[in-house]
Amino acid sequence: MKNIDRRKFMKMTAVTAVGSSLLMNSDFATAADGGLKFAQIPLPYAYGALEPNIDAMTMEIHYTKHHATYIKNVNEAIAAENISYATEKDFFANASKLSAKARNNGGGSWNHNFFWQVMRPAGGASNGKATDAIAGAFGSIDKFKEQFSQAAIGRFGSGWAWLVNDGGKLKIGSTPNQDNPMMDVSELKGTPLLCLDVWEHAYYLKYQNKRADYVTNWWNLVNWDEVAKRMA
Repeated sequence: MKNIDRRKFMKMTAVTAVGSSLLMNSDFATAADGGLKFAQIPLPYAYGALEPNIDAMTMEIHYTKHHATYIKNVNEAIAAENISYATEKDFFANASKLSAKARNNGGGSWNHNFFWQVMRPAGGASNGKATDAIAGAFGSIDKFKEQFSQAAIGRFGSGWAWLVNDGGKLKIGSTPNQDNPMMDVSELKGTPLLCLDVWEHAYYLKYQNKRADYVTNWWNLVNWDEVAKRMA
């Protein structure tokens, strides 16, 4: 593997830190009377478009039932509890002060919106900007995939695996349940660049208990252009 020029890599990650901080503020929610209001993005592809890696029934249930319920519940919590944070960034930065309903459903709402965007049909083709920076940080794309896959497979119970930018440094980690790296309660901190849902509802219809197979096949769907955009 050709070594990535250190000066080039540092310049790229510095740009990442600036661009991604802007994305955090208002990706999937808007300020409204009574507080923040989360919204479910339109799915960027048909339910069956990710076949054979993720089946159509799983996608339909995941999007229309699980994700839709998170959106409904977090907005109910915001209204009922008079949560007044104006941005997602502030909402998650104060996760420790939120009720379990607001925190869990807010995380589930944001995480899924992000997850849909970092996948695409016939994905997997590398984007030079993203993969060069990742290779520079982890030694190679293969080493990155190995570490990320281990974070996903090794997450006990339900949760998420993440690639984040933490102050210009790329990091891999995982979070439990519907937590994300923007939350003040998260051990992993940073701006999300890529994520993988490892809740059983994301893969069980097709893969049953074979999470490792799901993770392996998911790499065929990664939208590297979206990752690169979040590094811009």
